[in-house]
Amino acid sequence: MATDGLQHQPTAPGSSPVPVMRRKDKEGASWSIDDIPFDLLERDQVQDDERLFYLLASASFIEITSDLYTDMLVDFFRDDDEVVDWLEGSWKKEEMQHGAALKRYVQMAWPDFDWEVVYREFLAAYSQLCTVDQLAASRSLEMASRCVVETGTASFYRMLSEQSREPVLRRLAAEISADEVRHYKHFYRYFRRFQAVEQPGRAAVLRTLWSRTIAIDTQDAFCAFKPLYLYRHPGASFHSRDYAAYRDDVRRMVKSYFPHEMATKMLLKPLQLNAFVGRAVVPAMTSAARLLFL
Repeated sequence: MATDGLQHQPTAPGSSPVPVMRRKDKEGASWSIDDIPFDLLERDQVQDDERLFYLLASASFIEITSDLYTDMLVDFFRDDDEVVDWLEGSWKKEEMQHGAALKRYVQMAWPDFDWEVVYREFLAAYSQLCTVDQLAASRSLEMASRCVVETGTASFYRMLSEQSREPVLRRLAAEISADEVRHYKHFYRYFRRFQAVEQPGRAAVLRTLWSRTIAIDTQDAFCAFKPLYLYRHPGASFHSRDYAAYRDDVRRMVKSYFPHEMATKMLLKPLQLNAFVGRAVVPAMTSAARLLFL
């Protein structure tokens, strides 16, 4: 048990612990980029891991571009001051901090990678996807949709933290995962508030959860992977099978490390099922949880 006021992440064999700072304030991020000891990054643990490069570079692109989606959400909820204030004052800043921290990690782990050049190619395509058509039909359903996204990110970063042998990544991923869990709780609370007024049927909520789960893979991840692949393979043509091969590789990691139970519970929560019904639908929702990063 740590006695220095810090929490320490479990370490993989042969790795040193990197402390995780926790302050009492649970309403906002308990860390900053300056808290992450990037100078301790063990490049030899990650520099030849192409799968990890794609995962982290993709995540850095998507997270650092959170302002685009935030602006849409702010407009969608513009009549609700509490939601708008939290989106602009907390969520947007913390998501972009995730992106900035991941960017720094990628640049230090793979110093030959031109992050800025490839990001511009990603942004040109990704910005076309951030349209109001992505938003749900009502405020309560949009909050349910956001719960899916936060489930995926919280689970993804927890997986990275638990499987990584590189101590700085283990620390950084743990910090981001904790933020995403807290974000989920905010979106879920707002979902319940709007649900009380709009009263969407459980079938509508389920359809929203499922459609958003599918959209995570078909849009964001693919959009980030393509320019990264072309950068890593100059002169090559890009084919759908290239992305499929990458996803197959990720599946092998997911099979061993993805926190399926955690993701399933988070996905089920907006449905507010009783215990009996919950047990009946757990297998289907577990399959949905697997789709978050498969």
